[in-house]
Amino acid sequence: RPRRTPSLEFVVDTMEGLMRFETGVHVDAPAQRVWQVMTDVAAWPEFTPTMTEVRPLDGGPLAVGARVRIKQPKIPPLVWTVTELTPYRSFTWAATTGGVRITAGHVLDGDTTVTLSIEQSGLLSPLLALFTAGRTRAYVRTEAESLKRRCET
Repeated sequence: RPRRTPSLEFVVDTMEGLMRFETGVHVDAPAQRVWQVMTDVAAWPEFTPTMTEVRPLDGGPLAVGARVRIKQPKIPPLVWTVTELTPYRSFTWAATTGGVRITAGHVLDGDTTVTLSIEQSGLLSPLLALFTAGRTRAYVRTEAESLKRRCET
């Protein structure tokens, strides 16, 4: 069966105050393995250089309402709250900084394609996008490629 081409999208809408970046990768590993790696967020700094610290704040497994403190190079630490979670399919979390809401999506589809997305919204989002769009694009792409490598080894 042919593989889907992973998506690669970047949108800045200054009228709506929105910046969105999405990327996808096909992972040659069982979906259960991909989901386990994707949701073991505390281990992310072990395999992706875009994360220096990922610390769950509430204990227990990843669940709606769970909070996670993430420190990344060149970005102030943020506390992310899980807003949606569908086991073995997807989770979304969000953080707010300086009047900008940042939402990150993590989706696993049936043929083990992983799609990662970041969306920044709010009045200051277009201004933030001017300074962070390149880094955001690079970080999300690096995280997708790093997840792929981790799952395939």
